[in-house]
Amino acid sequence: MEQRHGFIHDKIEIKILILFILRRLPEPVTLDTLSALTLCDGGITYFDFTECLAELVETGHIETDGHTYAITEKGRMNGEITENSLPYSVRVKAEEGVGQMRTELMRRSAINTSRTVRRKGGYTVHLSLSDGVSEICAIDLFAASEKQAKALENGFIKNAEKIYNGLIRLILQE
Repeated sequence: MEQRHGFIHDKIEIKILILFILRRLPEPVTLDTLSALTLCDGGITYFDFTECLAELVETGHIETDGHTYAITEKGRMNGEITENSLPYSVRVKAEEGVGQMRTELMRRSAINTSRTVRRKGGYTVHLSLSDGVSEICAIDLFAASEKQAKALENGFIKNAEKIYNGLIRLILQE
């Protein structure tokens, strides 16, 4: 295996890096997310990445539903055994990207929104925040239009923690 300046130049190393990344993520990710995390190394091309990913799916190391990718038990075991062969600098870069993505994925999974059409017009927008075990806050709001319902959902997704903290502060004020 050729290693220059901590870059990956070998397809086997690219596969190991992909498994390294997926082992550390809490849930399946899209192709765009996985490619952004994998292309952290200047020696990897997008073409090489997609070819290696397809081979990992074909060999049963990774599974896909056509939209997202997740590591299988076979991939987890083989990745754990081989990941120390990655250049240290590449592992560090990948860990940084994965750490940021893991935080974002955990946040995203804690925030839920949905909307239902009301019989007499408008929408009921359900917004909730979870601690990973159960809902810690849930609110249903009326929206007069689909545009307003989407705006409520987007605003909640963007500011869920602020909304929760502000609500608690207001409730506990004397």
